[in-house]
Amino acid sequence: MIFQFWGATTEEIHDSVVGDNLCRDATLIATRSITLSAPPKDVFPWIQQMGFGRAGWYSYDWIDNLGRKSATKVHEEWQSVSSGDKIPAGPISFTAAIVEAPRHFVLEIKSLGKKSPNLHFTLAYELRDHSQGTRLVTRMRSHIKLPFGSLFERFILGPGDGIMLRRQLLTISRHVSPIVEGER
Repeated sequence: MIFQFWGATTEEIHDSVVGDNLCRDATLIATRSITLSAPPKDVFPWIQQMGFGRAGWYSYDWIDNLGRKSATKVHEEWQSVSSGDKIPAGPISFTAAIVEAPRHFVLEIKSLGKKSPNLHFTLAYELRDHSQGTRLVTRMRSHIKLPFGSLFERFILGPGDGIMLRRQLLTISRHVSPIVEGER
């Protein structure tokens, strides 16, 4: 799959990431990572302010922000996010499932069916200390229990999320530090 493990080391792909326990029955798992030349405390505010109508998603704004340009600086008014808060994502909202500054930020969507979730999606950001500053490890986990859900995950959600997340990580990198050689 396109960009399923972009920038991630073998160890990061196989290690657990914060929030893995939220979507235990994931049928799609992707890990993307980047090294940033800034400490976690300087990176976390960029992640915490994401959202539609907020700082945007730092990706392809014409797709995930309806053409509105993502923020190019940290905005204090978008820094107070707590676990349980809704984070707008266009016509739907994520829930900030885990917010532990400056290390962990996990977004979750859970659409309930009659007996169990039809759609369960988590996107985790884990900021790890690194000799050059921060190693930002992301993990997307998804389970769609609908007709053709696995096909949707494999051919649309997985590649689309990979393309968007790669761009998001590169944009965050550009805002907080120069890109570390070899991670383009």
